Order: sequence, then C-alpha cells, then structure tokens
Amino acid sequence: MKNKLFIPYTAVVIGVIALSLSAIFVRLIEEAPVAITASYRLLLAGIILFPYVFLKKRKELKNLGKREGWIAILAGISLAIHFILWFESLQYTSVASSVVLVTLQPIFAFIGTYLFFKERFSSATIISMLIAIFGSFVIVMGDFQLAGDAFYGDMLALTAALFITIYFLIGQQIRSKTSVTTYTFIAYTIGGLFLLIYSLLKGYPLVEYPANDWLFFILLAIIPTIFGLNLLNWSLKWFSTSLISMAIILEPIGASAFAYLLFNETITWSQWLGGTIIIFGLFLFVTSTKRERNMRLTVSKHDK
Repeated sequence: MKNKLFIPYTAVVIGVIALSLSAIFVRLIEEAPVAITASYRLLLAGIILFPYVFLKKRKELKNLGKREGWIAILAGISLAIHFILWFESLQYTSVASSVVLVTLQPIFAFIGTYLFFKERFSSATIISMLIAIFGSFVIVMGDFQLAGDAFYGDMLALTAALFITIYFLIGQQIRSKTSVTTYTFIAYTIGGLFLLIYSLLKGYPLVEYPANDWLFFILLAIIPTIFGLNLLNWSLKWFSTSLISMAIILEPIGASAFAYLLFNETITWSQWLGGTIIIFGLFLFVTSTKRERNMRLTVSKHDK
C-alpha cells in the first residue's frame, strides 16, 4: 500500500511546489491586466497539451459523453473565475496573505465531499480543519488593521478558494472516467476562452504587451498549471479533494519565501502567527487521516 501511494504523494508535493511560483510570476508581470494573464495562462496550457491529446487521446475525446463534456466545461469556467478573483486579490493584499487565503480550500472541500461524495471525517480531522481556518482569520484580521484595501484583497482571495474547490470537486467526479490530460485540456481551453471573452468585453488589448509579460504567461502555463494543477488532478485518482486541498495549504511557505527574496516583502507578525497555526492544522490533518486509513485497512483485513 505504501509503495503504491509513494508516486501519488510525490506528485502532490511537486504539484504544490510548482503552484507556489504562481503568485510570484503574476507579480512580475508588468502591464497585462489580471484577466489577460489568467486567459493566456490557461490557453497556452491548452495549446501545450493539444498535440498529446490529439495524437494519444483523440479517441477518448471523441467518445466523451455529453455529461462528462458539460462537467469539464463547468470546471473550466470555475477555474477561470478562480483566477480572475485571485490575480485581482494580488493587486490589493500581500503575496503571503493572498496565497494563504486562496489555499484555504478545506472548509469548502470538506463541505463539498460531505454533501456530494458522502465522505465522513473524524473529530480529530474536523478539529485540524478548524485550527487551519482559525489561522486564516489571524491573517485576515492583521491585514484589516493595516488597510481596508488589504482586507478587500483578502476577501477576493477567499472567494477564489471557493471556486478552485469547485474545480477540484468536479475533477474528483470525472477523473474515474476520463484521463487527466483530456479533462484538463477541455477545462483549460474553455476557461481560457471564457477569460478571453471577458477581456474583450472589458476592452483589454490582446497582444500589445512587453516580452517580459509573454515570458511569464508561458511560465505560468508550464510550471504552476501543467506541472502544478495537472499533477494534483492526476492525484485525485488516489486522494479525495479534501486531502488535496489540505496539502495545498503548504503553498504559502514557498510563495512567501520567494516574495521576501524577490520583492523584499516583509512578513508581518499576524502572517507568521496565522501561517504557523495553519501549518500545525495541516500536520494534525495528515496525522489523523493517516490513522483513520490504517484503521480502515485493519478492519478490512479482519472482515476478510
């Protein structure tokens, strides 16, 4: 069992590390509006995946059921809304606060997996989630005391967390029937087109951006999207949305470190305290779920 899960666990770790660079790349973009940035991130990821899907997954894509197709489209729109809200939040609050709050998905993931997949959790698991949520409130209250704009950015990031959770919940439902490349190719392409239409309606130029911006569009598509989101989507075949969401809470560690090194962005006492509380909650979550899984395996062996 441990050997079978080694590769999925490794995929989750690599995916989280790749995601931690997302906010940094967004901050380094000079002129492009957030909607354009999000649009090209998804569209370029779809273009990169297209040759493989066309050559290897063309039959699967052609035989995709109507229900699965609509689910993938809904996933793409949810992902697009997530990126608009999150990238916009980075204009108002710090990288540390934005990334911590946008990765606070477990509160939505726990509710979603409970309602739609009948997943049950022990009291220890629920307590660990509540500890992580409390840590996020410490960060939010600290930013609220600093400036109203920071609080507004925090709320945008928290709403973005809701929509990325919807995206993963949809992925958990469809991943048992569809390969990760086919599913993400549809989701990224639809999400990118949705954002492109949104950008046109807002009157944003589509191509008149410096080479630096295009470089980071490409890096966003390759590193946090294909190596980040795709690996986490692939892991949904072994893990639930709630576990993936808890793992993503580690993303702020890398993002905050890069923000400090590149932007000299200091980390406030509320961010330190809130981040420490959140990581402690994650540690308890992993420990409790591992204990529950071992107990289920023991009971299963005895039943046999």
